Amino acid sequence: MNFQQLRIIRETVRQQFNLTEAAGALHTSQSGVSKHIKDLEDELGVELFVRKGKRLLGLTKPGEEVALIVERILIDAENVKKIGDRYADRDEGHLTIATTHTQARYALTDVVRRFRLAFPKVHLALHQGSPTEIADMVTRGEAEIGIATETLAQAPQLATFPFYTWTHGVIVPKGHPLESMTPLTLAALAEHPIITYHEGFTGRGNIDAAFSEAGLAPDIVMSAMDTDVLKTYVGLGLGVGIIASMTYVDQCDGGLSLLNANALFPMNTTWIAVRRGSVLRRFAYKFIELCSSSLDEKTVRSSAVSHPDGAPQRRPAAFLVPGGAHPAK
Repeated sequence: MNFQQLRIIRETVRQQFNLTEAAGALHTSQSGVSKHIKDLEDELGVELFVRKGKRLLGLTKPGEEVALIVERILIDAENVKKIGDRYADRDEGHLTIATTHTQARYALTDVVRRFRLAFPKVHLALHQGSPTEIADMVTRGEAEIGIATETLAQAPQLATFPFYTWTHGVIVPKGHPLESMTPLTLAALAEHPIITYHEGFTGRGNIDAAFSEAGLAPDIVMSAMDTDVLKTYVGLGLGVGIIASMTYVDQCDGGLSLLNANALFPMNTTWIAVRRGSVLRRFAYKFIELCSSSLDEKTVRSSAVSHPDGAPQRRPAAFLVPGGAHPAK
C-alpha cells in the first residue's frame, strides 16, 4: 500500500468513478490508475469498486469504508507538513480563499488589505464561484477557506463559523415613486419589475420566501450573481433592485436611492468554512481572525478537529456587520 494508491482511490471517487478523469486530475495514465486500484484490491483481498465490464459504477461496502479512511489518511498527511510549517514559523506560501463576488468586492476588502500588510510574503488567491462550487473547493482541499451565505452551513464535511449578518435593501433611481412610500411593503414592490440575485446567491432564497409567504408572485425580470450588474440595470430604469444593503456605496451609487427593507426580508448570515480534520497554516488562522476577532486559532481548530465523515458541528461566535455595527437581534 502506498500514497499514490490512496490518492487514486480518492480521486476516482471524486471523479464519479470515471478513470479517464481521475487519471487526468493526477497527471497519470488510465492504465496506471487501473493497475494501482487492482494492486490495492489484491493486497486487501476485497473488491473496492462495483464493476460492469471495465467500467466502475460505484463503491462496494468495504470500498465505502476504505474511501472514508483514505480521506482521513491523506488529510492527516497534509496536516503533518502544515504543522511543521506552523512551528517553524514560516509566514510565506499560498492561501486560497473561495468566495462569491459580493463577499470579495464588499465584505473582504479591508480584511485582505490588513492581511497583506501583516503577511507580505503570502500569495493570496481569491477564487470566485457559486456557493456550491465554494463548498466543493474547500471539501476537496483546493481552497483553505470558503466564505459564502448559502450552502456552507449545510455541508457536513465543513466546519462553519458565522462571519457577519446582513439585510437586503431596495434600490431605485432617484425620483422613483417608491422613495416616498413609508413604510415600504412587499405588495408595493410586487407592482414593479424586479431585478435581484440569481437563485442560490446572496440570500435569494429569503427574498423568494418572503414574497411566497405574503402570497405574492413578483415579476423578476432580471437576475445576476454580480451586485454591480444589478445596480447598473436598475440605474437604466429597467426595474426595482433588491440587493444586499452593504453593497450600496453612496459615493459610487449617487444616482440611486437605498430604501430600508429590514422589515420585509429575513436576516442573512454569511459563513466562514474550513474542511473538517484539516490543519491550517498560521497565516490562514490569522486571516479568519481578521474576519472576526472572536474566531482565534484555538476556537477554529477545536471546532474543525473532527474528520470529514463526522457529524456537523457549528460553534457559535460573536460576529459583526462590516463596518463595525452590531447586527440586529
